[in-house]
Amino acid sequence: MKAIRRLTVRPVLPDPLRPLSDLARNLRWSWHPETRDLFQSVDPACWASSGRDPVRLLGTVPPARLAELAEDRPFLSRLTAVADDLDHYMTGARWYQGQSGRLPAAVAYFSPEFGITAALPQYSGGLGILAGDHLKAASDLGVPLVGVGLLYRHGYFRQSLSRDGWQQEHYPVLDPHELPLALLKETDGTPAHVALALPGGRELRARIWLAQVGRVPLLLLDSDVEENDLGERGVTDRLYGGGSEHRLLQEMLLGIGGVRAVRTYCRLTGHAAPEVFHTNEGHAGFLGLERIAELCDEGLEFGSALEAVRAGTVFTTHTPVPAGIDRFDRELVARHFGPDAELPRIDVERVLRLGMETYPGGEPNLFNMAVMGLRLAQRANGVSLLHGGVSRGMFAGLWPGFDAEEVPITSVTNGVHAPTWVAPEVFRLGARQIGDRRAEDALAVGGSDRWDSVADIPDQDIWELRRTLREQLVEEVRERLRASWRQRGAGTAELGWIDDVLDPDVLTIGFARRVPSYKRLTLMLRDRDRLMDLLLHPERPIQIVVAGKAHPADDGGKRLVQELVRFADDPRVRHRIVFLPDYGMAMAQKLYPGCDIWLNNPLRPLEACGTSGMKAALNGCLNLSVLDGWWDEWFQPDFGWAIPTADGPGTDPDRRDAIEAAALYDLLEQRVTPRFYERAASGLPDRWIEMVRKTLSLLGPKVLAGRMVREYVERLYAPAAEAHRAMDPDSARALAEWKARVRSAWSGVSVDHVETSAGSALAELGSTLGLRVRVKLGELAPEDVEVQAVSGRVDSEDRITDASKAPLKPVGGPDLEGRWVYEGPLALDRTGPFGYTVRVLPAHRLLASGAEAGLVAVPSDDLAQAAGLLMR
Repeated sequence: MKAIRRLTVRPVLPDPLRPLSDLARNLRWSWHPETRDLFQSVDPACWASSGRDPVRLLGTVPPARLAELAEDRPFLSRLTAVADDLDHYMTGARWYQGQSGRLPAAVAYFSPEFGITAALPQYSGGLGILAGDHLKAASDLGVPLVGVGLLYRHGYFRQSLSRDGWQQEHYPVLDPHELPLALLKETDGTPAHVALALPGGRELRARIWLAQVGRVPLLLLDSDVEENDLGERGVTDRLYGGGSEHRLLQEMLLGIGGVRAVRTYCRLTGHAAPEVFHTNEGHAGFLGLERIAELCDEGLEFGSALEAVRAGTVFTTHTPVPAGIDRFDRELVARHFGPDAELPRIDVERVLRLGMETYPGGEPNLFNMAVMGLRLAQRANGVSLLHGGVSRGMFAGLWPGFDAEEVPITSVTNGVHAPTWVAPEVFRLGARQIGDRRAEDALAVGGSDRWDSVADIPDQDIWELRRTLREQLVEEVRERLRASWRQRGAGTAELGWIDDVLDPDVLTIGFARRVPSYKRLTLMLRDRDRLMDLLLHPERPIQIVVAGKAHPADDGGKRLVQELVRFADDPRVRHRIVFLPDYGMAMAQKLYPGCDIWLNNPLRPLEACGTSGMKAALNGCLNLSVLDGWWDEWFQPDFGWAIPTADGPGTDPDRRDAIEAAALYDLLEQRVTPRFYERAASGLPDRWIEMVRKTLSLLGPKVLAGRMVREYVERLYAPAAEAHRAMDPDSARALAEWKARVRSAWSGVSVDHVETSAGSALAELGSTLGLRVRVKLGELAPEDVEVQAVSGRVDSEDRITDASKAPLKPVGGPDLEGRWVYEGPLALDRTGPFGYTVRVLPAHRLLASGAEAGLVAVPSDDLAQAAGLLMR
């Protein structure tokens, strides 16, 4: 019989066991081994059946067992020690508290998804895992972050396979009361909520759930409340589901509702108000509009409020492809703002102007969430060095007149939270060398350029560790494969072959990620005969573990999954290659450590970062990857192998796949497998072990989320907080008025004449030229602008590369025609073809960069030719 209603019945813990509840509700247990070990000892069988989720565990442990533990002195001693450790972690000074300077009192971090633990399934892929790692690393460092997201009642889908290998989706209903969450409540005990106005006088209400991620509170908004109509209740039904209006409402709730939730949380708890707002991808971009509305309510004009909001906002873009950005029809956005909907005090046209693609190559009827994010943030970044460059080119239209290199988008390369992703066996090996506390600090905080202690670990220990991890993966794969085949309809009698799937002594390759076409799941199948030869080689075989989900609406991705599954079902190779459905955090934590090689073969440069390879590297796994994302930045032959790319502009996509697949096979046949199976006199693969050692000692410190968050603090959060403090109401008004004045007068700014002291087109290195420039400023004054000399080597098309910029100084006053003369030295500091030009930029102390205003005046082509602006 089916129940007509479901309730969550919580156990009453005996008083001595009350600390277990606090430990279960703080998600630090997800990366703290001692806490997990304590919960496992409560009831090993219940721990396993609960999915290693402490909240579910405490709901299933028999009362008799709890009574027994309440009298168990050794257990109570362990409980006290772990509880005391959490208290010290939560209250003690950490890295952030030891920094000098005025750092932000708090930072609000918004993301559409968060991958904290499999017990809180609110993530789909890399963006969410990155956001979860960001929160955990901030907690370890003591950064006063507040996370903001949505609570999806179905999360992301669970994946299974049909008998013929077609992806099937399932959406289990999540009960928040069974998750490690607590309702945020008002002082009278009623649930706190936020509300958004909808067209037609309707309202969207949401409760606020709190997940405690170590020291970091994560606020999750939930629209499934009785006060909402059925349609509004479904706004937070599932991650990345529904049509355009559904997504728009999700993103309005995340951004606008999220700011209101932060204000509510700070009011109820006394938490410091954020000085910096960090938008993790464009989904949360509406948060800037809500903050503008707050300031307008305090008396600022829209333009002044915009400047004040921009000063304290950081925007991170995660996609290198326009198709990865949410874009909405202009009329849809307009309907949800203005007098009859949300933010009624702000003119709808001003809202639209923030997101419309009003630049060359844009679609002027579309509202672009990333464009709005960039226009509402004074600081922006990509997530790897290469991705920063791709992003500057992708969004260059927002800064007309500037080379892509000068577009004000920097980069902070992603990192991964090592305590979450490093296998306990790897940690113990490191702790044996330097002690538990130093090992914990090295993984969580980082700070050193290399882990020299890895050099002292004997080869035998490293090789035994690698085999142990591989053996654990083999057991995990067989268990998951058997469960998958049963879901596909196979009977037990059909599955005896699974006992021989994979071999703990065979070179193991992992490939696991989302399945959009650019990640090329099936590139390995390009030449199936060559792949079979590699899998079945009599002396140097390989084995491959593959996992990944296609988006439910992506039939092309599902066909790729099916193609891979059907190959892996072939009785000739099914013991050497497997596809595991339902890729998630729990699977990943076994997969990364157990592989010898992590394979990544996207279409370059479409991988923004690709952090899965970082997680593998922290466990001593070598990378075999296209030079994209982080691998392009940090690849060394010591860490693995680079797959050559055929990414020239004239290369046919099919031919490109053929070339790069052939390069992959060549690397596996000629370099990777020989190195793995080659044995020294000791009987060990010493050259392979040395690559593992170099990966751990040199690459390990780079890929840490602790390093990433420290960079955010030092390079983005601290400057944003300083700019926020400088932008008081008077300064915001002055800056807005100045920008308006400069924009209206900019058509009167020009470069009128350029001359140098050079007598010929030849000069000696180290010499200096005198540069004299005459400019028209129209209605502007010298204090409104900076006149720059820009110089450097020139390429075959006379473009200046690796440019140096130097300000020129005004000489005297304006002439009778209002022209100003600027002078300065021009150092010839490079040999070979050399060129220079001059330009005029707006200048103000509150601008973050010269390109911020998007205005520039340069010499006309005729003037440039007359001035002889090139020296060869």
